[in-house]
Amino acid sequence: MRVHWHRRDLRVADNAALMAESGADPVVPLFVFDREVLDAGAPPRVAFMLDALSSLREAYRERGSDLLVRYGDPREVVPEVAQSSDADAVSWARDYSGLARERDTAVRQALDDAGIDRHAVHDAVHHEPGSITTNAGDPYAVFTYFSKKWHDRPKEEPYDAPTADALAAVEDDEPLPTLADLGFEEPEGEIPPASTEAARERLQAFCEEDIYRYDDRRDYPADDCTSRLSAHLKWGTIGIREVYEETERAKADAAGERRESVAEYQDQLAWREFYTQVLWANPEVVTDNYKEYENPIQWNDDPEALQAWKDGETGYPIVDAGMRQLREEAYMHNRVRMIVASFLTKDLLLDWREGYDWFREKLVDHDTANDNGGWQWAASTGTDAQPYFRIFNPMTQGERYDPDAEYIKEYVPELRDADPEIIHGWHEASLTQRRSAAPEYPDPIVDHSERREDAIAMFEEARGDD
Repeated sequence: MRVHWHRRDLRVADNAALMAESGADPVVPLFVFDREVLDAGAPPRVAFMLDALSSLREAYRERGSDLLVRYGDPREVVPEVAQSSDADAVSWARDYSGLARERDTAVRQALDDAGIDRHAVHDAVHHEPGSITTNAGDPYAVFTYFSKKWHDRPKEEPYDAPTADALAAVEDDEPLPTLADLGFEEPEGEIPPASTEAARERLQAFCEEDIYRYDDRRDYPADDCTSRLSAHLKWGTIGIREVYEETERAKADAAGERRESVAEYQDQLAWREFYTQVLWANPEVVTDNYKEYENPIQWNDDPEALQAWKDGETGYPIVDAGMRQLREEAYMHNRVRMIVASFLTKDLLLDWREGYDWFREKLVDHDTANDNGGWQWAASTGTDAQPYFRIFNPMTQGERYDPDAEYIKEYVPELRDADPEIIHGWHEASLTQRRSAAPEYPDPIVDHSERREDAIAMFEEARGDD
């Protein structure tokens, strides 16, 4: 008998760890509600996780097995379940954050003490962190070089789902908890369905049409020309090999620019793995700057500005639209994520950690590696980051990527009757023009031109420039 401990692999198909030593002993599926992990959670992600667990349990029950649900410290629970099941081994899919690695080390030790074998299997990304390195054997700090090797290396094919014969005939009457049972409130935003079926439907629809427009239209939030698979990849309701295989099918059916567009989407999968490797090699980046400056960066302390940013009340329309989409949908378009992050760190001069913490609280797809990498990129503190002197202008970003203000008007109702020209020129409009066009929409809380100079000066001081 073997116990498989599910964590961020909430699926039965294309699950490398679940299928480890397939055909040997029957598998007992297990999920443990770990208080330490839950304490780092937030309502959107926990709600998605619970829905995914419900789908996972149903998949096992359809195969004559069940998902055992337990509560407590995995160091105690996992060996106990293994012993009570007469299992001589436990398998799980590796996770790469500092918290996860510390937990897994402790569980390995507990299993060793109990005389139970364990198999930690690489599964969450195509290429295990540490396997793509420079010629000197160091992890890459520049994406371009990492991505070339990532694209050149072959990818594994998806794994089949286990048959009923491969699973132990176990039953569990323990119901899944509610959000309230786990100490969480209902999420503010609408949470999408979480299941392998839902992920596959989204992937297939994307690969039939939008993937061929991805290169040209992915930065235009009104088009929503993205896969929206981020939450599924975060929780593993679909396997990365299955996703890549589907994109390869789309590429095989295309030529010219359409084929290049598919490759551009695959490049985003490489970014995901690049940031995973950065986190694996530098677990401290969750709280510390990746890039070292000679002097500390003198971030502002401005609670009112921070709250205006969180509420989508900055007077910069594209920023406010993004922040309101985050509240309504527990999601934000990727281009807009970059805009709002730049605005927080370069216009409001607030610490990137404030934004990272808010995204962690509100995003259904929050992933430590990706979000941390994105925030530190925008703040000019990360690996391969935006240079400190290249600062997004939120007005020109809005005009370029939402020219008709469709996205802005969808999430900022105060501006729905305003002309796009006045929306994109809101920072330059007179008070009379603003009150006439949208009397309930706020004035800009800062002057972008002034704050741009302030941001450059702040970073030059941190660099120790004379």
